[in-house]
Amino acid sequence: MESIESMLPVPPSAEDLLDGFVRVRGAQENNLKNVDVDVPRDAIVAFTGISGSGKSSLAFGTIFAEAQRRYFESVAPYARRLIQQGGNPHVESITGLPPAVALQQRRGTPSTRSSVGTVTTLSNSVRMLFSRAGDYPDGSGILYSDSFSPNTVTGACPVCHGLGTAHTVSEESLVPNPELSISEGAVAAWPGAWQGKNLRDILVKLGYDVEIPWKKLPQKQRDWILFTEEQPVVTVTPLRDRIEKPYKGRFWSARSHVLHTLADSKSAPMRERALAFMHSGPCTECGGSGLKPDALAVRVAGRNIAEMNALPLKEFKDALRPLTNTPAGSDGSREAVGAAIAKDLLQRVGVLLDLGLGYLSLGRATPTLSPGEMQRLRIATQLRSGLFGVIYVLDEPSAGLHPADTEPLLEVLAQLRAGGNTVFVVEHNMDLVRRADWIVDVGPRAGVDGGWILYSGPVPGLADVKESLTRPFLLDGDSPASPLEALDGGTAGGRRPPRQGRRQELGRLHIRQASLHNLQNLEVSVPVGVLSAVTGVSGSGKSSLLKVLSAAFESRDGLENGAQVQSVDTAVAAVSGLDAVDRLVEVDQRPIGRTPRSNLATYTGLFDAVRREFAATDEAKEHGFSPSRFSFNVAGGRCENCLGEGSVSVELLFLPGSYGPCPVCHGARFNEETLEVEYRGKNIADVLSLTVDAAAVFLADIPAAARSLAALREVGLGYLRLGQPATELSGGEAQRIKLATELQRARKGHTLYLLDEPTTGLHPADVRLLLHQLNRLVDAGNTVVVVEHDMDVVASADWVMDLGPSGGADGGRLMAAGTPEEVAAVEGSRTAPYLAVATDKR
Repeated sequence: MESIESMLPVPPSAEDLLDGFVRVRGAQENNLKNVDVDVPRDAIVAFTGISGSGKSSLAFGTIFAEAQRRYFESVAPYARRLIQQGGNPHVESITGLPPAVALQQRRGTPSTRSSVGTVTTLSNSVRMLFSRAGDYPDGSGILYSDSFSPNTVTGACPVCHGLGTAHTVSEESLVPNPELSISEGAVAAWPGAWQGKNLRDILVKLGYDVEIPWKKLPQKQRDWILFTEEQPVVTVTPLRDRIEKPYKGRFWSARSHVLHTLADSKSAPMRERALAFMHSGPCTECGGSGLKPDALAVRVAGRNIAEMNALPLKEFKDALRPLTNTPAGSDGSREAVGAAIAKDLLQRVGVLLDLGLGYLSLGRATPTLSPGEMQRLRIATQLRSGLFGVIYVLDEPSAGLHPADTEPLLEVLAQLRAGGNTVFVVEHNMDLVRRADWIVDVGPRAGVDGGWILYSGPVPGLADVKESLTRPFLLDGDSPASPLEALDGGTAGGRRPPRQGRRQELGRLHIRQASLHNLQNLEVSVPVGVLSAVTGVSGSGKSSLLKVLSAAFESRDGLENGAQVQSVDTAVAAVSGLDAVDRLVEVDQRPIGRTPRSNLATYTGLFDAVRREFAATDEAKEHGFSPSRFSFNVAGGRCENCLGEGSVSVELLFLPGSYGPCPVCHGARFNEETLEVEYRGKNIADVLSLTVDAAAVFLADIPAAARSLAALREVGLGYLRLGQPATELSGGEAQRIKLATELQRARKGHTLYLLDEPTTGLHPADVRLLLHQLNRLVDAGNTVVVVEHDMDVVASADWVMDLGPSGGADGGRLMAAGTPEEVAAVEGSRTAPYLAVATDKR
């Protein structure tokens, strides 16, 4: 029998503690092949490799997960129940490992109540500043800091509940065509069919004229019909109806009907219809601040808290600076407290300014931020924490950043290192990787063909690793936009001849006076039939331009007839040229599903074809199994113990609840009878566990499945499992799945494709694959518009639209439009110098 001592982990040797390395031995997380690697501390280390190679499994799934596990071991068992914990990493040992902090890309949808101030926790200090050091009106009492938050009961405006936005109706929204009579349907907000006729019959009984045009009714009558809270009940005698007997009818005003539908209806289409008759705008009670009047009456530096939160951070800093003139003593006076809080705020805001975020305001809602802006906010928060001797593990910190924004990011990473910390970055930006002290390259390919450590050492040493797909882009100066190499499940092979010159446009989409966020009266022309790139620093208005194009297309009929688009926040005066476009496809990075029940196979539709094949087997026919029997979402074929989830919740006394494989199906998700049916030696769970590459061989003679799998491989997703839950996919993977789903469809007419930062999270070798697919779409007669920061990709586009000059209020203007070479020569454009370097490579 083993002794207790032999079962304890081997303590690190003095050499391990002093040699400055984190030593990983026997890492087997996900596709890692039992690898050993030594990584230096007190350095900036870049983990590289194509998507699915295993770099995140090493950095996050192994190193950070083990550091987190060790920390949780020191926490009291009861406290652990309150902390969401991950599983133990599959690794033999890690020595020399300090505490770690992870900054990962967040995939969830941010709340509308979340803002720059709440993400950075600056709002807490600002609220305390107003509570303890604000100028109160005479006779009013001191308010607690919660009273200055729209997200608390004590602070929220009672009308809009702290959202700052109120939904209201007006005569114009309820009656869009005043030329019609009530009997002709003038009150469009009322329901149709019998319910609408019932309301009209009640009006007749009450003495209203329903036959004359609405605009000729007296204003008093119109207001009562639309806005009254009264609900009179009258006896109605139907005139032209199948119901012959009189009945009691209750009247509802148009506003009451709309509000009742929104509040009580369980039908999504009915609620959407009701919303169409409402205006959404700033709440008139609180002016859009979401706060109560007593909080808005308190001022600091002459501004109330709503005005302070609306200032760009660089102006916010200027507004606070005079407060620090008072010595921050210990006398507890209002001025001294204000000076202490203001000095702390100035230091914390300074970090955000250093990262180029001075154009943001504390009140800016996080759903309106780009991924790059969110990432920098989180990094700034950590930089101010003042931790020493920890490992920061960052997930693509340059994601969504313009090359001009990458420089201040590098300075911040260097500050973290100078502060006695270690910085591990999972990164695809070769400019950032070149500046690292050390590189760990994982590969050579993805999935089962990856998981090896190809190289770990100083950056120049990668030159000797011929099998590395990172090496040519990092050291040889290759561009992802160079001619695509033959597809053989990866990116190797012979080169195709390069495309000759720029494509010729087939026309123009011309938009005038477009306004959204910081775009104000923008006039822009988008060429049809080519690949266009939208560039600019973070916050310059690139994503807003895509939204304008989408809104213009959705309202093109009205616009081309001289009307205007007027939605909650988008306005377009006129558009021309959209008659050349038959359909619009927006390929964004939102998840393909919000639960593990949605996966690659179900989203693309290939699982339908697989289930039909299983149902067509002799064994399935013998048991009377239909295709639905092979779905884990439907009772019958699924495991009823876990309801098709494949896992069950395990509650442990004094330990955190966790999930484990279902003890009945062991994670297969199907019941035993269903799993007995096999197709070519595999049951349905076996097929879902196949990678796309393996499934392409196994399902090659099923046309519908083969078509989907080929498209997925073409966008570099051959390493994903068919049953991989949507919740485990990155934003870039979700976007490429959507693109692959679109590629497999039959072409119908001219399509306008809008893609927001499609290369985010992609290795240059993967970018090459993606760019090839985008060019295929254009060569097939479509139009593609991409928001892009990768200058090599921009240089390969046919047309470039550059916004700027900076972000926020200093952006939103069209700085240049033309071929990449023309834009690269424009003075005053922050994109031009970087684009010039990329165009010189071509």
